[in-house]
Amino acid sequence: MDISQSKQQISSYIIQSQEEEIKRISFELHEGVGQNLYSILTGLKFIESSANEAHMKNYVQEMSQLIEKTIQEIRLLSVELHPPTLTILGLLPAMKSYCKLYTSTFGILVDLESTGEEKTLPEKNSIALFRVCQEALTNIAKYADTSNVKINFIWNGELLTITIHDSGKGFQPEDHEFGNHSSGLAAMKERMLLTGGQCVISSKIGEGTSIELSLPL
Repeated sequence: MDISQSKQQISSYIIQSQEEEIKRISFELHEGVGQNLYSILTGLKFIESSANEAHMKNYVQEMSQLIEKTIQEIRLLSVELHPPTLTILGLLPAMKSYCKLYTSTFGILVDLESTGEEKTLPEKNSIALFRVCQEALTNIAKYADTSNVKINFIWNGELLTITIHDSGKGFQPEDHEFGNHSSGLAAMKERMLLTGGQCVISSKIGEGTSIELSLPL
């Protein structure tokens, strides 16, 4: 085994271990912390209905609203960490669900289309593609200054191609100004490489950014 293959195996193991930990944390947030907060909320609702003094009733109501908001934020974070639909229904439904969450969070509309016959992917590949798409959308929210994103899934026989395009302000990947951005782009390429796929990124200042992911099926 050469050094390159050894590095790839180590990187793959690290990513797999990270994903298992993320999945565990997501489950604990939803089923543990979320359920505990829901129990507290139920108790607050009971106290609110039993309170006689107006100021106490208002105070408990405010606390209940805060808990409800916190529960919603935890649920959204749990889904963002590891969407249950990714394991249960697959990549495309998970991306559709995530795009709705993304739009509600950032106000950026995502037009997602799929052509061809969808195929079932190994879980490792589904997770890799989801994470790369997630990173691309996060970068768009941070840097692109745009209100629309176009995503195309193209199932073409033995090849899946995913294109992500925005018409934002664009960037120069080699520009030192985008140091944090470039590290995210490198991680995207690394994930695709480890699945046997490719990630091609093109961008021009003022013309937006296009990302093409390709993965043999």
